[in-house]
Amino acid sequence: MNNQTLESEDFSGQDLSGRYYSHCHFYACRFDRCDLTDTVFEHCSFIEPGAQGACTFSFAKLNDARFEQCKLAMVNFKGAECLGIVLQHCDMKGADFTQASFSNQISHNAYFCSATITDCNLSYVNLSGARLEACKLSDNRWIDANLSGASLRGADLSRGEFSPECWYQCALQNADLRHCDLVGLDIRRVDVTGIKITQWQQQELLGQLGIIVEPD
Repeated sequence: MNNQTLESEDFSGQDLSGRYYSHCHFYACRFDRCDLTDTVFEHCSFIEPGAQGACTFSFAKLNDARFEQCKLAMVNFKGAECLGIVLQHCDMKGADFTQASFSNQISHNAYFCSATITDCNLSYVNLSGARLEACKLSDNRWIDANLSGASLRGADLSRGEFSPECWYQCALQNADLRHCDLVGLDIRRVDVTGIKITQWQQQELLGQLGIIVEPD
């Protein structure tokens, strides 16, 4: 489907897997409990300019779905299955991923995560409790994002822009933080075991502890 505008359409429960949408506008549409596995959205908008609410994907199957250069601000992804989802160059300001899953539980104690979220505006996004371990999450804007209880262990967060409070909300062990602004990250309060940083970031971190690093 190309260059279509749909308003207040209810797609709830439908099988829309494998579809392709380009330059479409979805205003106040519902995709709740839809099967959108392998579906591709390119240059699509899911919120009407000036509107108070956006589209909903509550408990939808978004496994391996792809959103590229889409407007997803304020969209509700509550409880969605997002294993393998790809979100690139999207405006996702204020999107809600409460109870959304980016992982596959293999056994009681074993699971793996899969998601690619890059070059996105994630300001004010709600990813509380999300497991995004070892996922590609680079070049994103995370200002005032809710990461409470989230696990970003081993994730690629390089070149990201974070609010100081973000560092204290989530697990960051073994994450790639190269070329991130680390202002507000107090290594006395945050477990930074195994994180990757650059040399200039080392000076920035130690400077916050009052340690001056001189060149050799």
